Amino acid sequence: MSPNIMVVEDEEALGVLLRYNLEAEGYEVDIVQRGDDAELTLRERQPDLLILDWMLPGVSGIELCRRLRARPESEKLPIILLTARGEESERVRGLATGADDYVVKPFSTPELMARVRALLRRASPESISTLLKSGDIELDRQTHRVYRKGREINLGPTEFRLLEFFMRSPTRVFSRSQLLDGVWGHDIYVDERTVDVHIGRLRKALNLANMRDVIRTVRGAGYSLES
Repeated sequence: MSPNIMVVEDEEALGVLLRYNLEAEGYEVDIVQRGDDAELTLRERQPDLLILDWMLPGVSGIELCRRLRARPESEKLPIILLTARGEESERVRGLATGADDYVVKPFSTPELMARVRALLRRASPESISTLLKSGDIELDRQTHRVYRKGREINLGPTEFRLLEFFMRSPTRVFSRSQLLDGVWGHDIYVDERTVDVHIGRLRKALNLANMRDVIRTVRGAGYSLES
């Protein structure tokens, strides 16, 4: 699954430009135009990287950055701050608030794309790696092949995406709604019971020859992949 990037930008034309270029790089992109809306969305689901404008309606980008860094679940979220403020004191303030990088408008789109790639590589190498490993399971994103203890496992496209999503965060428990957003996409309506069906198929495919069940069901919470 491609890394997900949230862009919080109230200038519609710039948002369109960023979406076009990020999607051309292979990323999944969400655009939010208000700081308060972004804060609510980030409480529900977290992207792999956040591109955040400094000046926003509702809650400013600099304040949202400060709040995100104060919460344990988002303290390590990669953040690139966009701003028209180019003074050294403002750059220092942005970085001191918790931004990982700082880009001054107007900016070079290729340079921003390079900064996105570099930050993802540092913060979440598994999100851009071709080969994922968890315990005795290997998943090759490029060839769409999965192996367990060296034996190839045949998965349907949905089960492949589901396993890939789990392997990016092994041992983390995901609710059904989080799995729906991460695997099917939050713009597509799918009944939560569909998750159980595909979990069952994935579990059956992975558990060859009485191998240990690596899909853990957490009652009342969801599912996780045990490494």
